[in-house]
Amino acid sequence: MNVQELILSRRTIHDYQPGPVPEGAIERAVVAAIAAPNHRMTEPWRFVRVGPEGRSALVGISAELKGGAAALGEPAVEKLRAKMLNPAELLVVCQTRHADPDVAREDYAATACAVQNAMLSLWSEGVGSKWSTGAVTTDERTYSTLGVDPAQEQIIGFLWAGKALRDLPKPRRRRDLAEVLRTVP
Repeated sequence: MNVQELILSRRTIHDYQPGPVPEGAIERAVVAAIAAPNHRMTEPWRFVRVGPEGRSALVGISAELKGGAAALGEPAVEKLRAKMLNPAELLVVCQTRHADPDVAREDYAATACAVQNAMLSLWSEGVGSKWSTGAVTTDERTYSTLGVDPAQEQIIGFLWAGKALRDLPKPRRRRDLAEVLRTVP
């Protein structure tokens, strides 16, 4: 598949089959990620690959953020557990902090490019992914659980990866080219 087809066929995957991704796929995705464009070569991206124990801890943090397991009830906790534990892999995407707001803004853009590269690398191997944010990504307990120093790095999202459980979702309507591209003579 050429790059254009790869980009246009990629979909966000929400439901995953049990089982691992191809051996080395995560490492290849991170290698692709760190090849992202980065204006000042600050290489601001950092990744944390979270195993079963860390992910179980994230389930607890997520439940607490939603009022606690008792308040949620067992069905809601099970749904949360499946969301956190079922995808084969979880990469937490972090960005190094920079005091200069202009550099920090460029670094966020570079890290977002790194995420896209990782997602495309995974997709090229038949592995679906989803980039997500939410309260758990900003909670101080998450930082502690993952060994991320909030003074040095900011968690900008979770990158879930695994084989899609269902047929791929249909593409969402995107704006037409004429709506987003203009030419200035």
